[in-house]
Amino acid sequence: MDRKYGVGVVGIGLVGSEMVKVLEQRNFPAREIKIFATREREEEINGKKYKVEIANDNSFKGLDVVLFAGTEGSKGASKQWGWKAVESGAYVIDNGDDFRMDGRCPLVVPEVNAHHLSKDKKFIANPNCSTIQMVVALAPLHRYSKIKRIVVSTYQSVSGTGRAGVRELYEQSKETADSYPDIKVVKTKPAAYPHQIAFNVIPQISGISEDPAFSNYYKEEIKMVKETRKILDAPGLKITATCVRVPVFSAHSESINVEFEKKITAAQAREILSQAPGVVLMDLPEKSIYPMPLAIGGKDETFVGRIREDVSCANALDLWVVADNVRKGAALNAVQIAETLISKKLL
Repeated sequence: MDRKYGVGVVGIGLVGSEMVKVLEQRNFPAREIKIFATREREEEINGKKYKVEIANDNSFKGLDVVLFAGTEGSKGASKQWGWKAVESGAYVIDNGDDFRMDGRCPLVVPEVNAHHLSKDKKFIANPNCSTIQMVVALAPLHRYSKIKRIVVSTYQSVSGTGRAGVRELYEQSKETADSYPDIKVVKTKPAAYPHQIAFNVIPQISGISEDPAFSNYYKEEIKMVKETRKILDAPGLKITATCVRVPVFSAHSESINVEFEKKITAAQAREILSQAPGVVLMDLPEKSIYPMPLAIGGKDETFVGRIREDVSCANALDLWVVADNVRKGAALNAVQIAETLISKKLL
């Protein structure tokens, strides 16, 4: 008989709910799915009702894998309970950012660095959503020719902030829609963001860095730098990022300029990416075919288009990359890590 696994999910917001949905959709071999949050209640997810419990020191006994939802930037749950779950015998897969750069914790995107998984490192970190889609697209090219430098600008949807961001864009859009063509400033003070997000773009995600090595960078931008280096085993990789919040409900987009040690033509890049795991090539610009968040939301893959050779640099390419940040950028990647643990006979 095929083995079944005890699964825990800590947090049942936007990402936690999606984790449960993905586990069910992918027929993960779970004998049970236990959900933990800050208060007891019943939640309906994808038409099925689940009991939500309050976590305690004994909650994780008998579980094989525990997923911590941790909406991007949130703190606390995995700090409080993560190592307790490991001590109980479970693998922990943490979507929060508390342990991503911790040397004890591999930072894993299964299509890219599954070799970082092992039996002796049972606390596994899920990377930042914007980092995940970028490395899925760039790792196959990096294997062909080592990357020298990356310049990335992101266009990140409000779902990256969780339900509060989605609700704020929705309410502000309703309030301002009737003022066209003179889009007005909303009367309600923004709560999820420092400025109005409806009909606006905000070049700030998270708080300003206190790291002297990254003067005037926001923390989201530093995550992309440090996490990419760790995932690709490239500690000296030159990379800079500008992260922008845009008035889009779902899916992050990225404009990436990447320089390689040796030239990769646009045609070669298309051939490599057309065979890469987790990547869908959508690159017919003459027919206006390229990835867009409106079409990509709800999909599992990372979509790549607008591949072209940089006319200003001999060994550089420009790419446009789009992925659903709640699925591949969070919930799906975490579940794929658990599936990889099973396939590698680590779980």
